[in-house]
Amino acid sequence: MSEQATGITSARLGAAPGERFNRLRDPLGVVSFGINQMVLAPGQRGRIHRHKHQEEVYLVLEGTLTLMVEGEAHEFTVGELVRVAPSARRQLVNRHRSPLSLLALGGHTDHAHEPRDGEVFAAWEDQQAGSPETMPAPADLPDSELR
Repeated sequence: MSEQATGITSARLGAAPGERFNRLRDPLGVVSFGINQMVLAPGQRGRIHRHKHQEEVYLVLEGTLTLMVEGEAHEFTVGELVRVAPSARRQLVNRHRSPLSLLALGGHTDHAHEPRDGEVFAAWEDQQAGSPETMPAPADLPDSELR
């Protein structure tokens, strides 16, 4: 098995100067959803688009996103998330004088997420898993372990 299938991979946010897209799916080896960083300079706009099956979620990292949905403007600021249904036409716009950076996540609606497929362990050496509903959260780190 590849490292991507068995371990971890990483990527860095920060599109190259002048680039609107920082494609993160391939370097991470993600196969179940799309993930991109998008950077729009003041006044830049993306294409008006929609999807056949993919819903999208946008997380604003920097600046203010003006999200046009079917011609209607909606504004979102740092830390806000917004979901757009596949069939809704949308356009990402930077109407402000500062850069806009956001994370775009897209997933196929025909392959529903399994919300309760997690397994939890009380300790690293445990081999028997429990469910998130039945196992309590671990104790907080002591102050001596904080950096």
